[in-house]
Amino acid sequence: MKRVVVTGLQAISPIGSTWSEASARLASGETGVRYVTDWDKYHGLNTRLGGPANFETPSHYGRKALRSMGQVAVMATRATELALEQAGLLGEADIQNGSMGVSYGSSSGSTSAFVDFGRMLIEEDTGGLNANSYIKMMAHTAPVNLGVFFGLKGRVYTTSSACTSGSQGIGYAYEAVRAGQQRYMVAGGAEELCATQAAVFDTLFATSVKNDTPHLSPRPFDRDRDGLVIGEGAGTLILEDLDSARARGAKIYAEVVGYGTNADGSHVTQPNSDTMEIAMRLALADAKLQPQDIGYISAHGTATDRGDVAESAATHRVFGNRTPISSLKSFTGHTLGACGAIEAWAAIHQMNQGSFHPTANLENPDPECADLDYLQHQMRAIDTEYVMSNNFAFGGINTSLIFKRWVQ
Repeated sequence: MKRVVVTGLQAISPIGSTWSEASARLASGETGVRYVTDWDKYHGLNTRLGGPANFETPSHYGRKALRSMGQVAVMATRATELALEQAGLLGEADIQNGSMGVSYGSSSGSTSAFVDFGRMLIEEDTGGLNANSYIKMMAHTAPVNLGVFFGLKGRVYTTSSACTSGSQGIGYAYEAVRAGQQRYMVAGGAEELCATQAAVFDTLFATSVKNDTPHLSPRPFDRDRDGLVIGEGAGTLILEDLDSARARGAKIYAEVVGYGTNADGSHVTQPNSDTMEIAMRLALADAKLQPQDIGYISAHGTATDRGDVAESAATHRVFGNRTPISSLKSFTGHTLGACGAIEAWAAIHQMNQGSFHPTANLENPDPECADLDYLQHQMRAIDTEYVMSNNFAFGGINTSLIFKRWVQ
C-alpha cells in the first residue's frame, strides 16, 4: 500500500479564496453569511440568508473552455488550477499521461441549465437549449470539465452525494492512490449558490430565517439555532503517493491516513447517530489510531435541529468530551457538495499552524446536544498530530477523514 500525501490544496469560499484571507476572517469572527436580496422575488421562500463566494471567472479562461461550464464547474476548475500550481504540477506533461485521475463532486450541475430544460417542458419548445446545456446540468459536470481543461486521462470518480460529495471525493481519491491505481488525484467538490437549494431545506423547515441578523446565523450546536444557511464554493486537494512527492521534491502539507464511509440504510433525510459513529470508527481503524490520538474534530455542524443532536451524540460515544470540536459552516454556511473539501482545506491549514477556529454564534450549547469540548468565542491553540473531518449527507451517507500533520 502506498502512503498518500497532500501536495496542493486550495479553496474558494464565502470567507475568502486564499488561506490568509480565510484565516483572518476566522480569527476575527467575521462570517460570510449575507442577506441575499435577489431571493426576495421568490414567493413562499422563507429564508433570505446565503453565503456567496464573491467569485469572478478568471480573465484568462477563454470562451471555448467555458462553453461547457456553468458556475459550479468554473469554480472547481479555478480551485484545481491553483492547487495544481501550488503542487508544482500545473502544465506538466506528467499529469496528462493517465497518471492523474479525478475524484470530485457536487450535489448537482448548474441550475441555470435546469431552467432551460424546465422551460422546454413547460413551453414545449426546445429553443432555449444548445449542445452544452446538458453538459452544464449533469451531475458529473465538475469532474468531466476538470479532465478536459487540464487534459487528465486517468480514472474519473463522480461523487454526487449531496453534503458528502467533497469528502467522498477525497476519500475515494485517497483509496485510488493508496492502492497504486493512480500516482496523482485531483480530489474535492464544488457547489454554486442557488435559491433552489435553499428551497429544498425550506420545505423541510430546516433553514434559518434570522433574515434581519445574518451575522448571527447559522448557530451550530447552539440552544437558539433555527436552521442552516446555504453557501457556495469549491475545494481541491492534490493527492499524491509519497514516493512520487519525495522524488519531485514537492512540499507536503499533510498525509491522508484514514477514511471511513457507510450508509444509514434507513431514512433519506433523518440523521442516524449510530451509523455516524460507525463511520468515525471506520476511519480510526483505517488509520490504526485510537480516539485519544485525534486532537481536533471538524464537525459537519449544520445547525439543524436533529442533525446537531445526532452528530454530537455519535461524537461523544467515540471521543467523550475530551476532543475539541467546531463547525466551519458557522462561517461559510452549508456549501453542500463543496463543504467536505473546504473543511478539509481549513482543518489541514489549522493543524499546521496549531490554532483552530471556534464555532461562530455558539453562545449557549444546546442541552439536548452531547457534552463535547465545543470551541467558542475565540481561536484555540492546539498542538496535534491528527485531525478528523466529518460530513453526513441526505440519503444517509456518512464520511470521516483523518489527516496527519507532516513534518518535513
